[in-house]
Amino acid sequence: MPAPDPAFRADLVALRRELHQHPELGFQEHRTAQRLRDWLTERGFEPSAPMAGTGFVVDIHGDRPGPMVAYRADMDALPIHEATDAPYRSLTPGAMHACGHDAHMTVACGVAVLARERRAEFAGTVRVLFQPAEEVSPSGAPAMIQAGALSGVEAIYAIHMDPSQAVGRFGFRVGSLTAACAPFRVTVRSERSGHSARPHEAVDTVWVASQIANELYQLPGRVTDARKAAVLTICRFRGGDALNVIPSEVEFGGTLRCVDGETLGFLREKIRRVAGALGAAYKADVDVDFDITLPAVVNTTEEVRRATEAATDLFGPEAAMPIQLPSMGGEDFAYYLQEIPGCMVRVGSASGPDTRYPLHHARFDLDEGALPMAARLMAEVCHRHLNDSSSRRS
Repeated sequence: MPAPDPAFRADLVALRRELHQHPELGFQEHRTAQRLRDWLTERGFEPSAPMAGTGFVVDIHGDRPGPMVAYRADMDALPIHEATDAPYRSLTPGAMHACGHDAHMTVACGVAVLARERRAEFAGTVRVLFQPAEEVSPSGAPAMIQAGALSGVEAIYAIHMDPSQAVGRFGFRVGSLTAACAPFRVTVRSERSGHSARPHEAVDTVWVASQIANELYQLPGRVTDARKAAVLTICRFRGGDALNVIPSEVEFGGTLRCVDGETLGFLREKIRRVAGALGAAYKADVDVDFDITLPAVVNTTEEVRRATEAATDLFGPEAAMPIQLPSMGGEDFAYYLQEIPGCMVRVGSASGPDTRYPLHHARFDLDEGALPMAARLMAEVCHRHLNDSSSRRS
């Protein structure tokens, strides 16, 4: 594949900066979706009717019938106030593309352009899928699947920006790329609130909650095999208004993240039992609630092989980087991989201090040189997938 010309890069950079300036939260991506639709329509594409609220797909057909492969991009931003000084920084207070979804959308548009340029070379269809609400729960992937976004699709690919790696590097891993994530809340209640001077006459819900929290932190690696990654993190603790009143209710919560489902299920049950037992011991009522569990992203072998070979062929052997350990973060691309084979690729996006801030940081930014490279790679992967699939069928 020839290198994209400077006009292609400039087109992508301009789009990414516009999207970055106008971030929208999950299932609220109305301006974002319309801008993407307009950009694609101006270039001769035909976006589908809306799906899952603000989502949609664009199909690029080859010159003859054949299989269908999908490339997915997420569209939503995070509730973070941007702290960069970039001229294209967010114009929306309290919202920011701090996870690279502006780049994901831009790359998806680039994939559409490059796939159409090569339509005479493949049989079948490249479906570019624009998904709302990756960052919220319930998230957008199940809604897109329910709306039929995967109808007829035999495999799906995606990227995620990676500020820990330099531009030009692409990370690949067979199996678990991310952890399964189970958000949870623990509520400790008692009708026996009281004066802080006499805690023995009350049920000290703050103390009980803190005892439960401390015990939960001991579970990963003590009741589970330490070789099976598990992380429990408490991120919120609420209760009481006055400094001299023991509150009647305290709530805390966080996330449980595990690479394998067996460990996750075991720890969910253990959390319920430990919290309930401590509550009973100290005469408090305890409720444990788990939100929807986000499954792990599990990349399939053949799709990882194809993407790795494409990166090596396009950019040289140093471009393809094996990922040794899964991320303990979550990604709702996992839902697609429960339905069909696929692969998420980590895309290096750093080139200096300003582009090395971690994901979800208020100063997150990326080197825009990653945009055309990622578009080239993923268009090539889709092209190879269709040709490989067509060859197997013939």
